[in-house]
Amino acid sequence: MTPDEIRSLFTRSDGSYLCARWGRPIAPIVFGVEDATLSVVKGAYQAVCALAGHQMAETDPELGVNAMVFFFRDWDELLAVPDLDRLVEGLEPLVARLKAADANQYRVFRFDANGAIRACFVFLRIDEHLLAVPAETLALSQVVQSILLWSDTAFSDRSPLGQLEDGRVVLRPEIAGLIRAAYDPVMPAVAQDPSHALRLAARIGLPS
Repeated sequence: MTPDEIRSLFTRSDGSYLCARWGRPIAPIVFGVEDATLSVVKGAYQAVCALAGHQMAETDPELGVNAMVFFFRDWDELLAVPDLDRLVEGLEPLVARLKAADANQYRVFRFDANGAIRACFVFLRIDEHLLAVPAETLALSQVVQSILLWSDTAFSDRSPLGQLEDGRVVLRPEIAGLIRAAYDPVMPAVAQDPSHALRLAARIGLPS
């Protein structure tokens, strides 16, 4: 990937550059699915964390769990989840906006004092479009989009996933390389200077 292509993935619609990775092990939990889908989602977390060289954990010492994935049919269901409004500030107006936009997915991030990702909430309203997506594809897509703080416009034109000739859906190699580069220990956990994209580009070219 060129530095400009990388920069675009972390340049927000307001023109600011921001890239952040997780600052702690990821402890995921999934709501609203059967055990088979639960294992698929956790398997996606395991695969992407292994790719990034990042740790997973059973629990987060501060939050209990820090990566929550919710599957549901109607946005109003979120308002009935106990204490979710304490974890997601402005939950009620957020739900109203998502309903008005007829959205079927949304991600909310929380950050630590240094700006690294502290928690992520993934909301998936299973409409006819998401219902047609295989569970493995949906899980991998969501985990990839929550392993880093991407731009709010990233992947609007092209998915981070690609399809092999045998029909299998996999993470695009250039996105996989970018995730590995962002999690390189020598890279900062948070970057707001666009020159960060140059450093990422340089690291993608290095052998793993």
